[in-house]
Amino acid sequence: MNKAIPAKLVEEPAPQRLYAAQAKVYPREIDGRFARLRTSAVFVLLGVFYALPWLRWDGHQAVLFDLPARKFHVLGLTFWPQDFFWLAWLLIIAALSLFFFTALAGRLWCGYACPQTVWTEVFLAIERAFEGRRNERVKLDAGAWTRAKILRKGGKQAVWIVFALWTGFTFVGFFTPIVELAREVPAATLGGWEAFWIVFYALATYGNAGFLREQVCKYMCPYARFQSAMFDQDTLVISYDAARGDPRGARKKSADPRALGLGDCVDCAACVQVCPTGIDIRDGLQIECIACAACVDACDAVMDRLNYRRGLIRYTTANVVAGKPRRILRTRTLVYGSVLAVLLTTFAWGVAHRAPVIVEILRDRNALYRESPAGDFENSYAVKLVNKTDRAQRYVLSLPEGAPERIVSNTTVEVAAGAIGNVPLTLRLARSAGSRGMHAVTLRVGTAQTRELAVQNTQFYRPEVP
Repeated sequence: MNKAIPAKLVEEPAPQRLYAAQAKVYPREIDGRFARLRTSAVFVLLGVFYALPWLRWDGHQAVLFDLPARKFHVLGLTFWPQDFFWLAWLLIIAALSLFFFTALAGRLWCGYACPQTVWTEVFLAIERAFEGRRNERVKLDAGAWTRAKILRKGGKQAVWIVFALWTGFTFVGFFTPIVELAREVPAATLGGWEAFWIVFYALATYGNAGFLREQVCKYMCPYARFQSAMFDQDTLVISYDAARGDPRGARKKSADPRALGLGDCVDCAACVQVCPTGIDIRDGLQIECIACAACVDACDAVMDRLNYRRGLIRYTTANVVAGKPRRILRTRTLVYGSVLAVLLTTFAWGVAHRAPVIVEILRDRNALYRESPAGDFENSYAVKLVNKTDRAQRYVLSLPEGAPERIVSNTTVEVAAGAIGNVPLTLRLARSAGSRGMHAVTLRVGTAQTRELAVQNTQFYRPEVP
């Protein structure tokens, strides 16, 4: 007869973790042509971002999205709500540009110009300044908490926070005049919404570039997921030449790899150590690869030390690796490029030929028409003029030559720069002229120098009376 096993002697299975902890990536610093190019891109892009709000153009901020006034100032151009069509057009151009350059050159945007990449480079540079090179950072994180560790970690966090707040301040400076914002911050008179967005954008920068880093590219960014739809065999990608590099193995510098039955890859893992997303490019193209070419610089440095030919890891295409010629002009690049050229040309022409004044005409709702003492018919309107220029304008209202109607009210109006002017308008039609019922009337708006800046159509009503 079997005796029951005491419950305390029964070993319970160890709890199973559904998700593995995310291993922290410690990218090793590397110097090389592509690393210098990335550094230059960081300086240029961040220089533009942080300096642009402080530039002045025609007496106001060069780039200012003035939401309360519903005006966008962009390098001398002022966009009004009626111009939002062109802003939407610009977003379409940006999206198509991404498709075009991705089909042509892969993920160069991700590796050199993406805000996540740019700000992560800065946060990593700050981390290196406080915690040292890669091996020192690994050792520091693994070690016990000491006074030195607290000071180094605390100093890094303090600089991260200041830099993130500066970034949030600059971001809000594109929507609130940054000079006013700079006065309000030290005086503690900052508005609630401005304070909220400074802190919010600072937290987003701090979290994404300081902590999440490569996880944003690997798990949060949708671009990595749909890039395969834009890639083909002639798209430029980072690729490891397996035919040349395998079999991998260590060897002395003076050794002949062919005599040892080895390829050019010494399996040093330098390409893995410098990768900001922590992948091994030798496993093939992966969605985590952002085409930053850090692995190219690392591998080229190893090849130089061994006196091997560069290019074991390089920018190339699947067709070139397979021994086929690369085709730049192909169906998708021709279609993307042609459509993009048309959109850019249309945008440039449309913005350059925008009317400098917006005209709106509202009929008098209280009276469909009225008769003058002489028996002629009159219609009344309210004309709204929006001066889209940066100078005060004197506008002149007129009708086309040969029009049966005539203006019997004031025909000129002064409108300040960027302001809205209202003027009452009365049109008169002789009793013996014009067709009966509603008919179209064209109002022209110009200046003394330019007879016609804009035209607007409205309706004139002549009653069914003899």
